[in-house]
Amino acid sequence: MSDTRVIHGFHAVTSRLRQNAGSVKEVYLDATREDRRARELVQAAESRGARVVRVDEKRLDGLTRHARHQGVAAVVDVTPLPGHIEDVLEALQEPPLLLVLDGVTDPHNLGACLRVADAMGVHAVIAPKDRAVGITPVVSKVASGAAETVPYLSVTNLARSMRELKDRGVWLVGADERAEQDLYHARLTGPLAWVLGGEGEGMRRLTREECDELVRIPMLGSVESLNVSVSAGICLAETRRQRQSATSG
Repeated sequence: MSDTRVIHGFHAVTSRLRQNAGSVKEVYLDATREDRRARELVQAAESRGARVVRVDEKRLDGLTRHARHQGVAAVVDVTPLPGHIEDVLEALQEPPLLLVLDGVTDPHNLGACLRVADAMGVHAVIAPKDRAVGITPVVSKVASGAAETVPYLSVTNLARSMRELKDRGVWLVGADERAEQDLYHARLTGPLAWVLGGEGEGMRRLTREECDELVRIPMLGSVESLNVSVSAGICLAETRRQRQSATSG
């Protein structure tokens, strides 16, 4: 018998229907919703052979453990993703691009990071088991399907895992507002892992010391810092830009 989980929210459920409709066991929709968004969801589910069950709000609250479900939830098969970094690296056809998150405890931030990682073609997100939120229903909702497409590797010892990446030829670049070199003067075309700290304290000392290089995002306005998912998006986008320029040049 396959493992299942509950996802909720229109973005998460719709994304799963589009990406892997066969994994959707049942879609549960608030019986009182007859708006355009609900009708489009029903159409998307039925056109892909997924069963839609109309239920009351109490049933949805129970399924989602009282999360902000927007009136929709789905029971889905757990999509098997690589569980170890070795599995990720050995399957790649291009230089690895990884995202290491140290101390991200807010599920909204992690969900947004996963969404950015998916958009930028990140091969895996690595985070410590402690001082990290992990994959929760809220993370899955915010990630809008990315929690099911981007491998999330939870490691016992982050510093050791970073050293193992370096042993495999992966260059570790930490985003640090105190760094002398700025993002746009860093060379980001080879096998690379971006390392970002979480809310408030940022990277731990040991994590920072394991980085091969530290760079800062130039801040040209009055804002002093950026959310971790915004920082990740900027750093990953610049990496993809440099890789594209290198291959097309």
